[in-house]
Amino acid sequence: MPALVVIHDGEGDWLIGDGVNDPNLPGSSDVYCIACTTENDPSLSELAGLPPGFAAFRDGPGLPWTVEPFSYEGEQG
Repeated sequence: MPALVVIHDGEGDWLIGDGVNDPNLPGSSDVYCIACTTENDPSLSELAGLPPGFAAFRDGPGLPWTVEPFSYEGEQG
């Protein structure tokens, strides 16, 4: 599935998902180097400047990204 969600969390971690599947299920997540992900989807490089604490969403491949603040559910800032 294409990358439709990119999160740069407040701890500096990057998460990339399809916005459909639950990444918390056993075996559904993996770790990749960021260079490998941008090689597979060059549009992800547009988000290199995404600051910590923000997420970008899009409705489909090739569509523009929408950026908004992000925090984990229940997280206090």
